[in-house]
Amino acid sequence: MSTVVLVAALVAAGLIAGLFYAYACSVMPGLARGDDKTFVEGMRGINIAIVNPVFMLTFLGAPLLAGVAVFLHLGEPALPWVIAGFAFLAGMVLLTGAVHIPLNNALERGGDDYAAVRAAFETTWVRWNVLRALVSTAGFGCLVGAVLTGRG
Repeated sequence: MSTVVLVAALVAAGLIAGLFYAYACSVMPGLARGDDKTFVEGMRGINIAIVNPVFMLTFLGAPLLAGVAVFLHLGEPALPWVIAGFAFLAGMVLLTGAVHIPLNNALERGGDDYAAVRAAFETTWVRWNVLRALVSTAGFGCLVGAVLTGRG
């Protein structure tokens, strides 16, 4: 059972890290090419669409499963990797709650002065998303380390 939970956490972490990576290297650079209205309305649409069961399952599932895996691996050599993976994934959720959700909410309430709304949003959101991609990837990497340690 402990291996199943750890692998499920690993898969969820890989999916969410890949999502934030895709934002960093394609979604945001693609939206950056558009005019202010296109950027703002595009992000508003994405922010509505992304709150769905599949996203929430991976976004919240990765740290939740990693947290359960911590308790299932007590006393095992993989434990430090599992704890680190959990910490990074929990940090990803905290970062999203502290930075991205407030920025997304401000974008939604920002009205139709698209240039001002974009200026207050884009640079900060993109910069912190790169960090979020790195943090979630670190969580994924630590869970890979846990799986590999467990096989040895």
